Amino acid sequence: MSVRLDKLQNGLRIVTEPMPGLDSASIGLWVNAGGRHERVDQNGIAHFLEHMAFKGTKRRTALQIAEEIEDVGGYLNAYTSREATAYYARVLRADVPLALDIVADIVLNPVFHPSEIEVERGVILQEIGQALDTPDDIVFDWLQEAAYPDQPLGRTILGPSERVSHFARDDLARFVAEHYGPGQMVLSAAGAVDHDEIMRLAETAFGHLPALTLSRHDQARFLGGERREIRDLEQVHFTFALEGPAYDDEDVYTAQIYASLLGGGMSSRLFQEIREKRGLCYSIFAQAGAYADTGMLTLYAGTSADQIDALATLTVDELRRVASDVTDAEVDRARAQMKAGLLMGLESPSSRAERHARLVAIWDRVPPLEETVARIDAVDRQGVRDFAGKLIDSRQAALALYGPAAHAPDLGTLKERLAA
Repeated sequence: MSVRLDKLQNGLRIVTEPMPGLDSASIGLWVNAGGRHERVDQNGIAHFLEHMAFKGTKRRTALQIAEEIEDVGGYLNAYTSREATAYYARVLRADVPLALDIVADIVLNPVFHPSEIEVERGVILQEIGQALDTPDDIVFDWLQEAAYPDQPLGRTILGPSERVSHFARDDLARFVAEHYGPGQMVLSAAGAVDHDEIMRLAETAFGHLPALTLSRHDQARFLGGERREIRDLEQVHFTFALEGPAYDDEDVYTAQIYASLLGGGMSSRLFQEIREKRGLCYSIFAQAGAYADTGMLTLYAGTSADQIDALATLTVDELRRVASDVTDAEVDRARAQMKAGLLMGLESPSSRAERHARLVAIWDRVPPLEETVARIDAVDRQGVRDFAGKLIDSRQAALALYGPAAHAPDLGTLKERLAA
């Protein structure tokens, strides 16, 4: 398998990977325009724009978009994250030109008809309401806000309902004009694709776009804080975060291995100590997430009101213990899980296309898989211990609780226990 990366004269980057033996392909456009690129008055507009892409273009109605892709058995979707918006399709080999044409059309030619804006506004407001009614979903937005207060990276992707209620056509068009330039885009394809064909199709679809000055966003600052929402629920939803490394930090793989051995599976410390031995919860996990200039190590658990104090303190104790007693066996197991997850995921053309797009957006290249595996293998017990020690020494942390959390320990208490 061979990954090829090219660039049009206007700056659009194109990355492809043919996968012999496959009859299907995944192709999509990843735009470096997500939640953190919004101003306060724009919060939620990147996600709104993603919705509107499917509501009609200058060449196709919303129904025609759906029918054309489904007439060939294909699949079309999109998502918005804090750093990017993606539009992608999965089709058979013969329909790759159609898929690329539709993706380009919905991104470059949306009409933003007022009636469709009102329809989709209602859909998004329902989505916001659904998130607010899902405690183990909304609590992560609150944790993000506590970690990065008064910053774009700390705001919800969906946006507040009061802002979403007032977005107009001009607001959507303005955000596109500010952020949807070819230099902010990566076209990625994997599976039954031919690089030269993708290049020709891309030149036709995107070659006319004028270059756009690269949009800048403020440097993220992990400041930390606490948010506690008391509600009459069955469980307290507990989340705790420390700052982790950014994408290009040398510790990024160490952070993922640390999170895996701490709370990444049934053999992890948190699962064994908190769930299996003590029965304090049903669900508990740790994860390491990264952004362009910062990252987050996040812990989550759900438990009853009378057990939240024990759960929270024991969870912080496990965070601290890793710095002193992590074993070679734990690190070996976490490395194996990480490599297996990476390699299994790459059996899908959709996963490969997304991975390549993200890597190009971060490093402007696709590191060989062997390079990534080597970096994972280079993480050893001492490296994990050193990383855990730096986490313990960090002065900032974030805490978000939702439910009957009146008697949960506060952030100051947990930070003191972590540093003990």
